[in-house]
Amino acid sequence: MAKESPSADRMEKIVSLCKRRGFVFQSSEIYGGLNGLWDFGPLGTELKRNLKDFWWRRMVRERDDVIGMDGSILMNRQVWIASGHETTFSDPMIDCRNCKARLRGDQLREKNGHKQCPVCGSLDLTEPRAFNLMFKTYVGASEDESSITYLRPETAQAIFVQFKNILEVSRKKLPFGIAQIGKAFRNEINPRNFIFRSREFEQMELEYFCAPESGLDLLEYWLKERLKFYEDIGISSDLVHVHRIPESECAHYSKGTYDIEFDFPFGAQELEGVAYRTDYDLTQHQNASGKSLDYFDEETKRRFIPHVVEPSAGVDRTTLALICAAYEEETVTDEKGKAESRTVLRFHPRVAPIKCGVFPLLKNNDLLVERARKIFEDLRAHMMTFYDESGAIGRRYRRQDEAGTPFGITVDFDTIGENGPENAGTVTLRHRDTMKQERLPISDLKEFLMERIT
Repeated sequence: MAKESPSADRMEKIVSLCKRRGFVFQSSEIYGGLNGLWDFGPLGTELKRNLKDFWWRRMVRERDDVIGMDGSILMNRQVWIASGHETTFSDPMIDCRNCKARLRGDQLREKNGHKQCPVCGSLDLTEPRAFNLMFKTYVGASEDESSITYLRPETAQAIFVQFKNILEVSRKKLPFGIAQIGKAFRNEINPRNFIFRSREFEQMELEYFCAPESGLDLLEYWLKERLKFYEDIGISSDLVHVHRIPESECAHYSKGTYDIEFDFPFGAQELEGVAYRTDYDLTQHQNASGKSLDYFDEETKRRFIPHVVEPSAGVDRTTLALICAAYEEETVTDEKGKAESRTVLRFHPRVAPIKCGVFPLLKNNDLLVERARKIFEDLRAHMMTFYDESGAIGRRYRRQDEAGTPFGITVDFDTIGENGPENAGTVTLRHRDTMKQERLPISDLKEFLMERIT
């Protein structure tokens, strides 16, 4: 039997860790699950929230030219007709007559000039047929043609149809952007690679409106901004690549598109697209609704429909990238000099689900426990903090290493002055990545940690 590749083995370990430590669970698991749908557990929820909060901070709160909105998942069906989704938002679907696998066209393997099934290798395949990816539903009491709509397959259209309202209430001038984080739904033919391609997912999306002559320059600007973002959340630039989509492969409305890709264990795959969508979307909605979506430039006295540059990132995909980039196995030496293996998630402190663990050295010493509890209560108001008094201190450290917690705080006998007055009121601060320890006054803990997690 052929051995699994190192990459496949690594991915299997990451998936196992995600379930074991409460990052990700199969949706509806006790009923056998539902393909392509996932639930995020306590650590996964915190990791996603930290990612989204930092994206919002960088894209909205730290800028004067971007504001936010939160659109509804269900919209008038005419939105999807005008945008072209109802007729063109589809993938080519192919069935293998031999093994009955259902595949997307881009999943087929090519061998000797022939397309074959990636599952069984058969050449006996059906002709491609269009499969609409939108989930259809009904609004109201009746289930007929007049009540049809769809779960949104992207968050962008809500921004486009609210463009004029937001422009008026915000009193912004071009160029400016509207940002949104929200759920989207696509009835994928073949969800795969864990949470990378799912039927329900979240997007972090910006529509940056500009004058026509500024579009190409802003495409380059936003590509650089987005690459810097990934470095700032701890993803090494060595793992990130930029792929410029050839003009022949771009969407018909695009004048330029970049894919930002990450080296997952299963190969380089798209994390984010940065696209220059021209004025296509606003024009479509203006024509279909009969409502003006143009912009009057006071300085040039021109009236025009704004062009748009769109950086669009997947929350779930980026969460998986963070876990894959952080995952490491290594051999270390314990307190007694014995070699042992350690699994660690080297998250950047600003995205780590838990920022610090607080440990009394012994759980049966009331003074140690009392002091540790007080530190825990003081810190938890400012950051996600974990209290653990169960088991040997080394084992507690390992549990937090596996959860990606960057700092450990141990309340020991020096803290309570039993080894002399020189270290009274200090704690042992352990660094996850180096495992080095230092003494730090309790009064300095909050400032020390806040400087490193923001």
